Amino acid sequence: MEIIIWALIIVLFIVSMIGVFVPVIPAVALIWLGFILYHFFLEPHQLSVFFWVVMAVFTIILVIADLLTNRYFVNKFGGTKGSQWGAIIGVIIGTFIYPPLGIIVVPLILVFLIEMVQHKTAKEASLASVGALAGFLSGVIAKFLIQFIMIAWFFITIFLL
Repeated sequence: MEIIIWALIIVLFIVSMIGVFVPVIPAVALIWLGFILYHFFLEPHQLSVFFWVVMAVFTIILVIADLLTNRYFVNKFGGTKGSQWGAIIGVIIGTFIYPPLGIIVVPLILVFLIEMVQHKTAKEASLASVGALAGFLSGVIAKFLIQFIMIAWFFITIFLL
C-alpha cells in the first residue's frame, strides 16, 4: 500500500509541474493533495505546523503571482484594463485551442484585437500583446520555481529533517 501512495504522490507532483504550462490543471491543488496523502496515509506527524504554514504562504504567493504578472506586464507595455483581462481570458481559451501553442497565441491575438478596437495604433496594440506574452512567460517561470521549491521542501522535510 505504501508503494501505491508514494506512486500517487510522485504522479501528483509531476502532473502539477505540467500544470504550470497547462492552466486548466489545478497545479497547486495537486501538490497539496500529495502532501495530504503523505500526511494521512504514511506519516501523520512528520510534517510540522511550520511546514503547513510555509506551504500556505507559498500557495498564496503562487496565486497572486499568477494573476498579477499578466496584468502587470500588459499594463507596463501600454495595454488597457480590457487588455489585461483579455490576456487572462486568452490564456484560458488558448488552453483548449491547440495547446500548448494556443496558450501563447490566443492571448496575443486577443490583446491585439482589444487594443485595436480601442483605437490604438498597430504599434501600441503590438506592444500590449508583447506585454501579454511577457506576463505569461514570467508567470510560468514564477509558478515553476515556487512549485519546485514546495516539492523540494516536502522531500527535504521528510527525508532529511
